[in-house]
Amino acid sequence: MTVPPPPWRRAPRRRAAKPVLSQELVVQTALEILAKEGFDAVTMRRVAQELETGPASLYAHVSGKDELAELMLDAVLADVPLPEPDPDRWDEQVKDLVRAQIRAMVAHPGIARVAWDIAVPITPSSLRQGEVMLALLRAGGLDLKQAAFAGDALSLYAKAYAYEASGWTWGEIDAAEVSERGEQMVAYMRSLPADAFPNMLRLGEFFNAGTAAERLDFALDAYLAGLKAVAAKN
Repeated sequence: MTVPPPPWRRAPRRRAAKPVLSQELVVQTALEILAKEGFDAVTMRRVAQELETGPASLYAHVSGKDELAELMLDAVLADVPLPEPDPDRWDEQVKDLVRAQIRAMVAHPGIARVAWDIAVPITPSSLRQGEVMLALLRAGGLDLKQAAFAGDALSLYAKAYAYEASGWTWGEIDAAEVSERGEQMVAYMRSLPADAFPNMLRLGEFFNAGTAAERLDFALDAYLAGLKAVAAKN
């Protein structure tokens, strides 16, 4: 018979089994570190430490930090909703998709930098994003070549906008330094002859944090209006 332990003796604690390593777990762990500590903290060694294993064990699932960063970007883009192309409102769908891509990248520190550094990301989510964007543009009457060029320009703009917005959101841009430089620029601009630069001297009132969304909307509206004009000629 099995004799129970006496009440004064503590039963040994069982250590919880570690989850089985997988590429998905490695990427998810990296995203958790990213959210808590920022992009520079995401290293193979740091991810391995969080998973209570050695860095070498991660290489069976990820070739290195470059691939890990690309997979992190892919995971972020996977959360962006993909619309079914509607020829009656394709332009609004394009704008909604670009805004959603920007929001997804800005929500994770450093991810916009990853997107910018990768010329042509070839991952499941980025491929799906690209295919839907092309389908939306073609639903608007563009041929494949026109849609490809338009999609490329929209992607570049989204990444550039997200890169700048991310810098402000996560403190990657030194606000004090920018403010000081801004004051110097204003003082310099005011020293210039107003009759020589009647437009440039007024630009400051249009460029601030309060106009960021307005500037994005204007750029998208103007670009989509141009695409409509191109499609009308087809």
